[in-house]
Amino acid sequence: MIDLSSDTATKPSEGMRQAMARAEVGDEQRREDPTVNRLQEMVADLCGKEAGLFLPSGTMCNVIGVAVHCRRGDSIILDRFAHISTAEGGSAAFVAQVLLRQVYGERGIFTADMVRAELSDEGTHTSPTRLISVENTTNRGGGKFWSLDALAAVRAVADEHKMAMHMDGARLMNAVVAAGYKACEAAEYVDSVWVDLSKGLGAPVGAVLCGPADFIEEARLLKHRLGGAMRQAGVIAAAGVYAFEHNVERLAEDHTNARIIESGIAEIDGLDVVFGPVETNIVFFDVSKSGKTAGYICAEMERQGVRMAQYPDATKIRAVTHMDVSQADCEKAVDVLRQVVA
Repeated sequence: MIDLSSDTATKPSEGMRQAMARAEVGDEQRREDPTVNRLQEMVADLCGKEAGLFLPSGTMCNVIGVAVHCRRGDSIILDRFAHISTAEGGSAAFVAQVLLRQVYGERGIFTADMVRAELSDEGTHTSPTRLISVENTTNRGGGKFWSLDALAAVRAVADEHKMAMHMDGARLMNAVVAAGYKACEAAEYVDSVWVDLSKGLGAPVGAVLCGPADFIEEARLLKHRLGGAMRQAGVIAAAGVYAFEHNVERLAEDHTNARIIESGIAEIDGLDVVFGPVETNIVFFDVSKSGKTAGYICAEMERQGVRMAQYPDATKIRAVTHMDVSQADCEKAVDVLRQVVA
């Protein structure tokens, strides 16, 4: 199966599996697992932050980040289609008990003026705005990355109004490779940031949340409260260490392959690329002109060995490239798509 449904489809490589098997381990809750500690320090240093915290998932990174930055009843500003808004089961409301002030950015990238328009009035009748959350790259924006100038402009508003900033950096390394800046240069504008290990980096599980030391200490308590504390977690943290040592630069191949899919789709009658041009590894396209539904096309393609995902509605499909699909796989996927549409 050529699985382009998500970059979470990656499987650990043989080299990664060997690193996991050889990992030194200890009690992670007692901070005695050397591999977990190494991973946390590695990602914190990469992002220019004081400390890092290894967590089971990116969703947990987001909800802990929001809960540490905010008090119950506070509000956060973020894009309408951010992962926190659309794909985390309402955890920001359920766990952190905050209000989401949603803005409609351009492919998930919003402006300083959009932030200003959503700031709450001080007083007893409104929810205080305490946090701005940005997503880099933007999933529903087709993998678009934030520029440093755009981050700086939003940060200026945050500073002006004494708000914190959080970055959902699930695909931050895709942004780093595509934009040409360092992770610490993008993370400089936010107080907290996390990086997913199980997407393009190819690890089977986990993410690392980074920020100031006191922020991470409070996050550690919430990690335990939410059931995220682990024991000999070095066997999975080792996959993350391996990923950062071997799988970052190769993300450029995924971006190239995504553009191959984008070009192929542009040549198929009845299909239109949306959220383009492609900048990283995510391609969205609309099938409404083909006379077929996204569900039908995805089902027919899967019968022929190619998996894409109907997302986010009945007329759109998402294809995500990653380390387990080659250029030849992407070219074949386009050929199968062309046959199904025809």
